[in-house]
Amino acid sequence: MTTRPSRPFPTNHPLLFAFDLDGTLIPDAGRTVPDETRQALARLRTLGVKLAIITGRDMPPGAVLEAVKPDALVTNNGGRIELEGELHTEAQFAPDDLEAVLAHELSGAQVVVFTAGGLYVDVPEGKAPEAWMVARSYQPLSQAPRQGVLKIGFYHPEVAGLASRLRSSHPHLVLTGGQAPYPHFLTVTPEGAHKGAALVLVAGALGVPLAHTVVFGDSDNDEAMLEVAGYAVQVGTLPLLAPHAHVQLPHHEALGAYLHAVADGLGTASPV
Repeated sequence: MTTRPSRPFPTNHPLLFAFDLDGTLIPDAGRTVPDETRQALARLRTLGVKLAIITGRDMPPGAVLEAVKPDALVTNNGGRIELEGELHTEAQFAPDDLEAVLAHELSGAQVVVFTAGGLYVDVPEGKAPEAWMVARSYQPLSQAPRQGVLKIGFYHPEVAGLASRLRSSHPHLVLTGGQAPYPHFLTVTPEGAHKGAALVLVAGALGVPLAHTVVFGDSDNDEAMLEVAGYAVQVGTLPLLAPHAHVQLPHHEALGAYLHAVADGLGTASPV
């Protein structure tokens, strides 16, 4: 696999480190940050590094937020941005786009509509909803509002076909999944709601030059932020991300040791 040309790790302050969650900062579907990673994050904060979470989830676990103490929290693949606990931006579907996305042809698909107020789920007959949906007290999709929708998810073996149709008919929408590592899950977010745009906005709002941003991701929805970051760290081996990475870690278990090594280096560097 080909990675981006090597370059020095940025050490000049201010610095912003931004992390995807599942498969990067925590295990897939995990709810806590591994101890070694948590300790390294605490060291980085002490060294003046700003931290951000940029995730496809709509609601990170409380234990993860407590471990990271992020200066910025980005959810819904970039669609909702909080800075220091306050809502900054929130991308919502236009009514026509929402109708087009929901008018899918996937018989038997499990569809999830995400709003700021909760989840709305279409559970096919004979299938059980995911445990996390039940825990979130979802409501029927038929009761979903036609305003304030932030993200739509599809669970179906043939979501790649739906993704192809939407890319053709609505190229301004943002689609991730429908390919490795999530071939049976597709996420759709409104125009401009992706992790790359979110990183640029967060860095600017926090006063960090884009060249001083370091991002960590493992999946196709991380491609946009790895592409624009000053320094990109790929976690895992997804070929799609390799051309955008300056360095690769084999799996999320290696992240803690890597961050400790970074903290060692920053501790001996002279901030500018």
